Amino acid sequence: MINELNLHGGSFKAVLPYTFWGWFAWVISALIAIAGLFLGITGGEENRPAILMGAIGFMCLALCTPGSHEGDLHKVRMQAIDPAELEAKAKASGLSIDNWWLQQSTYVPTNDPNDWILPAPGPASWSEQDRYGPDGDGSAIAEHPSKVGTPIPASFSLFGLFGAISAILTIVGLWSIVSGLEGENENVGLYVIIGVIVIGLILLLVGFFRSKMINQMIDTPTSLIRSASVGVNELVGQVRPSPEGVLTVVVDGNTNMVMTNMTAFRWTYEQYQCRTVKTKEGTREECNWVTVRSDSGGCPFILHDGTGGIKVHPNSFKRNEWGQYLKRWDGAFAQTFGKQLMSQAVAGLLGGARVKKHRWTLYGLKLGNPAYLIGNVKPRDRADLAKEGIDGTLQNSIIEVFGAEDQPGTKMTIQRGSELSNLGRSRSGLELVMLPMILIIGGISMLGLA
Repeated sequence: MINELNLHGGSFKAVLPYTFWGWFAWVISALIAIAGLFLGITGGEENRPAILMGAIGFMCLALCTPGSHEGDLHKVRMQAIDPAELEAKAKASGLSIDNWWLQQSTYVPTNDPNDWILPAPGPASWSEQDRYGPDGDGSAIAEHPSKVGTPIPASFSLFGLFGAISAILTIVGLWSIVSGLEGENENVGLYVIIGVIVIGLILLLVGFFRSKMINQMIDTPTSLIRSASVGVNELVGQVRPSPEGVLTVVVDGNTNMVMTNMTAFRWTYEQYQCRTVKTKEGTREECNWVTVRSDSGGCPFILHDGTGGIKVHPNSFKRNEWGQYLKRWDGAFAQTFGKQLMSQAVAGLLGGARVKKHRWTLYGLKLGNPAYLIGNVKPRDRADLAKEGIDGTLQNSIIEVFGAEDQPGTKMTIQRGSELSNLGRSRSGLELVMLPMILIIGGISMLGLA
């Protein structure tokens, strides 16, 4: 299965959606793109702005297009993981209505792209007496890069193609509008052009730093934990409990929103706030999600790759990516009547807004999850070793991982998911910087012609 895949994306790869909803969004986006392009080209001068609808459609097509290896890895997961395990996860996920009258619901994502692609050891095989020792014959877990290799995204894919078309159509559509402005409205056109350039610069910076992290993941060799040395190491393995135990996370202090067996977490509480704004035609309602509260934390855990375990301190990492959320609670009202009154009062006093919805979202690492990190491996304190009763026989038992201090050319990071699952969904550096560059060059060109 996995050995039959070519994990080198090459120069170009046409990747299509692999789920029903992916295809549904892809087809709708294609219809919008074609309709906008057709109306903009054949509708005459007055319909030129319709090209922007085509730009939106092509951008949606790009966003709906999976990563270079995403579809192939999804098929491998469906074939490799025990059907009974997949069925159990399916039953535990999805939408559940907690209170119909108060419109309260809970949602657990049915598809977790950060989960294991190949089978991983279950809790029954974990040793509490020898947390740092090897599993079985001491070979690495099935999904370790030493066994499956490192995926490399295609230099160019349908994501880049559709994104480039969207950026070009955006420039053409905006120029068709700006070039027709006269008098005082010319300043509006100038602001639009500057806005395009600024957006392009922001996206370029985001794409540049994102591409650097992807290249770092590709270029850094992965160490086996049993042979990890002091210094910077890239490690991949399974999250297992440390002697300190695990966390039971109570989201926003509500005992009805609890997640057990956590080793790192971040939750957010958001309100859907609406306010009435004035326009030239009168008034309209403007709504958006606003983060009101959030919290994060973690505890030490053992990262085990089959060859051995090592203690990791997730709170020390400045960069963490927990991937898709683990659980989300939604409601039309706050959890208590007092909190509902308070939320409405605060939103009204600070911004004249009305709170229409509430949601709490939990992200993090749980026991059994795959984890990827680049961190600083340091010797453990002798008192800590004595407390655990470690004799130092295993090299990996007397070292631990921190992520607070970056090294020259290397950024410390920790992520939920293995290297295989994280890189399998990634885009190439070329695609990440090319699209904003088109916006910047197009904006500067419009500025020169204005």
